[in-house]
Amino acid sequence: MLANWHVHCIPIMNDKRKEGTKKTDDRSKTEDLNAKPSSSVNQRRLEEDRASLFDLRTTSGQILFIVVTVAAVVLVQCLPNDSLKSLLNLQLPRQHCKPEVQFVEKKVVSHESRPKYWVFGRNPTGGHLLHVHNVLQRLGIDQTSNDTTDWDLLWAHDYPFRKLNLQRMKRHQLVNHFPGSGYITNKVDLSTTKLQYIPAAFKLPAEMTQFREYATTNPNKQFVQKHNQHRHIQIKKIDEIDFSNNDTFIQEFIDDPLLVDGYKFDIGVYTVITSIDPLRVYIYKGDILFRYCPVPYHPFNASDVDKYIVGDDYLPTWEVPSLKPYYTKYGFGMKDSFDAYVRSTGRDPTTIWEQVEDAIRLLILKKEPLLTGLLSRYAYKRNFFEMMRFDLVVDNKLKVYLMEANMSPNLSSAHFKPNRLLYEQVIYNLFQLVGVGASIQRDSFRKQPLDTEAMLTSLKNLATAANLCSELPCTESCAPVECQLCSTCLEEKDIDDLQRAYREHMNRGDMKRIFPVPKSDQHRVDYELLSAKNLFMSKWFEEKCKVDQSYC
Repeated sequence: MLANWHVHCIPIMNDKRKEGTKKTDDRSKTEDLNAKPSSSVNQRRLEEDRASLFDLRTTSGQILFIVVTVAAVVLVQCLPNDSLKSLLNLQLPRQHCKPEVQFVEKKVVSHESRPKYWVFGRNPTGGHLLHVHNVLQRLGIDQTSNDTTDWDLLWAHDYPFRKLNLQRMKRHQLVNHFPGSGYITNKVDLSTTKLQYIPAAFKLPAEMTQFREYATTNPNKQFVQKHNQHRHIQIKKIDEIDFSNNDTFIQEFIDDPLLVDGYKFDIGVYTVITSIDPLRVYIYKGDILFRYCPVPYHPFNASDVDKYIVGDDYLPTWEVPSLKPYYTKYGFGMKDSFDAYVRSTGRDPTTIWEQVEDAIRLLILKKEPLLTGLLSRYAYKRNFFEMMRFDLVVDNKLKVYLMEANMSPNLSSAHFKPNRLLYEQVIYNLFQLVGVGASIQRDSFRKQPLDTEAMLTSLKNLATAANLCSELPCTESCAPVECQLCSTCLEEKDIDDLQRAYREHMNRGDMKRIFPVPKSDQHRVDYELLSAKNLFMSKWFEEKCKVDQSYC
C-alpha cells in the first residue's frame, strides 16, 4: 500500500509544480512591468523560499522528501529480519528495538575444602619427593603442615612410628607404612630368612659357626659380606671376613647370573600391601625397574664391584644395545623389552615372573604374624598401607633369587629423566588402589553419606554363593564353614574387609593381586598354614571368581 501511495502521489505533485511555475512566471512579468524592485518584497520572497523547503509543492521540498525516504529505507534494512518483514506488511514489529546490552559475568571463585596430606622425613621439601607431590596435587589432595591434626594422608619417607604418636589416629586417616614393616625391609632379617628364593646367609657374629660349616661343605661357593645399610658390598675370601662386625652378614654370591649383552642386572618390583590380617598384596605390573651393572661381567674380577654390584650410576635399559630398539624405537617398557630379548634367545620369560611373584608372596606371608602383633597396639588397623620395592636377581638357569626389599624406594628421576613416567605411574596406581585417588568429589577421606557409600559398594557387590546360601544348612545356621560367606552370616568387620577388597579390585588399574593367590597359583600356597582371616578372604575371591573371571 505504501508503494501504491507513492505512485499516485507523483502526478499530483507534477500538477502542483506546473501551477506553481505558472504563478511564478506571472509574478515575474508583473515585476518586470513595475521595473523597480523593492527591498521589502525581496525579504518576503526569502521567507517564502525557506518555508517552501518543507512544502511538497516546491522542488526543494520534493528533494528533501526523497532524501528522507531513502534514509528511512536504509534504516529499515539495518533492522532485524522479522522487523523488516513486519514493516513491509504494515504490521507492528514483533521485536522491539532495544539497545544492545553487553552483560559481564562475574566469576565467583569458591575455595572448596579438599583432602590434605603432609610429609614426614629428614628432608620433606627435597626434590626426591617431587613425583609424589605431583601426583597428589593432580588428584586434588592439598599439602598441609605437620602442626595440625586435620589431615587425611601422612606420606612418611622415613619410618615414622618411633618419632610420631600414631596409635590414636582417626578412622579415616592413612599412613604409607605399617608398624613393623622393618621385619620385611631390614636387610639382615630378610637375608637370613629361611626361604627357597633367598641365598644362604648368616648373621655375624652370632652365626659364625654355622657359616664356617656351610663354607666347608660348599668349597666352590663365593660369599659377600654385606652391611645393613647396603654399603661396602664386596666378594671376600673367608680369611678376609670381619666376623666381629655386628652390623654385617655373610651371604652366598650368585656367580652364574643371567646376562644381557654381557651385563649383570637386578629387577626391582614395586609391591603394595593394602591390608594385614587379612593379607592382601599387589605388585605393579605396568613395568619393572631394570638396572644393569655399568661394566661387563666378563672377564670377572672380584675387586671391580661395578661388574657385579648395581650402584646409583647403573646402566639403564635404553643404553643396553639389544634392548635399546625395543625401548626407544618401538615404545616398550623395561619389562617388555627384556621379555622380548629373552624370547629372542629361545627362552620363556614367564618362568621368571612366576618365581618373582611367588618369592614376594611367600616372604610377606612369613612375616605377616610379626606385623599383626604390632597392629594390635593401634586403635584402627586399617589406617595403613605399604609400598616397597623388592630387588631380585636371575641366574643363567632362569632361577630367581630375592636379595632385598626397600621400605622407601627411590622415586626421584633426577639422575635418569626417562624414569619419571615409571615413578609417577607407580604412585598414581598406588593411590588409586588404596583409595587416596577417588572419582567422586570429597573434602576428606571420611566416610561419605550412606547413599554415596552404597553407590560405591553395596551388599549385592559382596554377596557370593547364591545357591549354597539359600539352602540348608546355611538358611538355619552360620556354623558350617561353607556358610560363613553368606550375607546373612557376615559380621560388621567382615563386611568392612570385603568392601575394601571389592573397591581395591575395582580400582586396581595396573596393579596385580598376588595374595590372595590367583586361581592359577593356588598350588603354590599351603592353605593349611593360612590364618582364619586369610582363609576367609581367599575363599571370597574363589567364590567371586566363579561368576566373574576378573577375580581369578
